[in-house]
Formats: sequence, structure tokens, C-alpha cells
Amino acid sequence: MRCTINDAQDPERQSADDPLPALRSAAATAELRAEPATLVRYGSNAVFRLPDDVIARVSRPGASLSDARRQVDVARWLADMNLPAVEVVDIPQPVAAANRVVTFWRSASDDETYADIADVADLLRRLHQLQEPDRLELPVSQPFRSKLPPLDGLAEPDKSFLRERYDWARESFSQLPYALPRGVIHGDANVGNVIIGRDGRPLLIDLDSVSVGPREWDLVQTALFADRLGWHTAEEYARFVDVYGYDLREWEGYEQLADMREIAMTAWLSTQAATSERSAREAAKRIAAIRTGACRRDWSPY
Repeated sequence: MRCTINDAQDPERQSADDPLPALRSAAATAELRAEPATLVRYGSNAVFRLPDDVIARVSRPGASLSDARRQVDVARWLADMNLPAVEVVDIPQPVAAANRVVTFWRSASDDETYADIADVADLLRRLHQLQEPDRLELPVSQPFRSKLPPLDGLAEPDKSFLRERYDWARESFSQLPYALPRGVIHGDANVGNVIIGRDGRPLLIDLDSVSVGPREWDLVQTALFADRLGWHTAEEYARFVDVYGYDLREWEGYEQLADMREIAMTAWLSTQAATSERSAREAAKRIAAIRTGACRRDWSPY
């Protein structure tokens, strides 16, 4: 999905969820050029490509300023630790504008080329070796702390089932018999969050969920993608394990944690069901598979 500021100024394209007024206001405050702006994607944040190799991330309405400030601080800390990650523009930020929060980042590449699975494993291993930073307080990982929204777009039985499983995950997440030491984690670690920069280096992106918690939460997506979904081959997963040095599937809590990760993935997708027929169909398919234990190999990546 791509548009420009001028395109979005058409009254027929305006909506209450339009992130562009916030982008314009924040860019003016930061003294950055905002035109032309190209919308790269709109998920948890609206991500825009701006002139001068700048990427802007515009939150959904009502987002936390302190959470965005922590993301900026985390990026600066990782730079100090020489861990390759996306870098912030060196200006005072985040910027609050139009009931949203905007952050500005250095564009790492002209497109999104994802890293090899071995590079993902290497970056995670290096991240997990870092000590908690003294200069900023990272939150404790609580991936199911947020309340689910109304989930409009789902059938009532699907809403009830998903809420029940989400509540189970919230109660059970901290009770699993984790085997690895707790520490700094990315919180949403998968191949989609490691891209190749212009200089050919793999870079960690999307630092929203960096926190302190069980390292297993950073490993479960890759294991799940290979084991249940078929999004990684057996050979790719073997390379991941070889580089990271641990096979999560041999841990006694793997199946339960994989169930929780499926719930988290499906809950996020279900929040878009009211506005996207494609998301609604995919969410219904996933919920049916979780409910019945059916094969997940027909799940579509998002």
C-alpha cells in the first residue's frame, strides 16, 4: 500500500484513522521534510518513507509517549553496544502530534530485503548476551497484558474462544518452566524483523517490544514457523539452531509456548477483521485450526 501526501489530501480518502496530519505536524516540529511521503505499511504503526533517507513511524491514536521514548532510548543503547539495529535520527524525539506519537529513523535500505536465518540467529544470540542497561529501565515482558478490543468482524463463537485462550495465555505465560536465563529480549523476534542494510549488514528492526523476559519467547516464532507452519524449511531451522546454540523444540514447555505464540499472532490479526475481509477470513481459519487441532500449513504470513 503506497500513497503520497498529495494523494491523501483528496477528501474522499480522508478518514478518522488518517495518520498524515500527525506526520506533517511532527515533521514540522522536528524541522524535517515530509513531502513526498510514501506509506510503506500500516500495521501497529503507519510507516512512511520521507526525503533525506528518513523513515517516520506514526502510532495509532492514543499511543503511549513513554513507550515511544523507550524505543528511541533502546535504539541509542544498542548503537552504543555495537549491536546492528535500526538507528534513530539525532533529534529530540519522540514527537506528540494529533493524538499520535511520531518517531524518526534512519532509512537502512531502499527496500526490505530480509536477512538469512543464520543472521537472525546470530543477532538474537548477541542481543541475549547483553546485560540489562543501567541507563534505562526495560519493562518486564508481558505479551498478553493488553486487553483485547471488541474484535468486530469475527463471529461470536470465535470471539469467545479467542478471548478464553488469550486469558489462558495471560495466566500461564509466567508459569512455564523456562530453562534459559531471563534477560534482554526483542519480544517479536522473527526473520521479518531482521533486514539487510545498504552496507550488506543484517539489522534488527521494530524495537517496540524490547524488554526483560524469557529468552524462549524470542526463539518460539522461528521454531513455530518451521515446525507447525512450514514457513521455514528443516534445513533453515537447523542453521538457526546451529548458530544460536539451542533447539527450543527439545524444551518441555515448547508446545505450550508455541500455542501461546499462535494465540498472540491470531489475536493481532483479529483486531483488523472489522476493516479487512482478508484478515477476517484468515483469522477465522486460524481460530478454527486452533480450536480443532487442524494443520496450520495453510496459514498465510502477515
